[in-house]
Amino acid sequence: MSEQLMFLGVVVLFIGIILIILGSVLGTEKGKVEVGFGGFIGPIPFGWASDPKMLKWIILASVVFFVGFILLFVLNRF
Repeated sequence: MSEQLMFLGVVVLFIGIILIILGSVLGTEKGKVEVGFGGFIGPIPFGWASDPKMLKWIILASVVFFVGFILLFVLNRF
């Protein structure tokens, strides 16, 4: 099971890299660039973005992941 998850993680990583490369090559139109980042410091979600609307989505996604982690932790204990 562990080897299968590791293989799946590597596959998802390579798919992400390929999508980023394709996006940079095919997306040559000039436009507005928006940047955003979210993550966790300990159990607290945070986010930073160049657009307030994007920041709301980043914080929402971080909170959803936080709740998911808590649920997995609680369900794993039983």
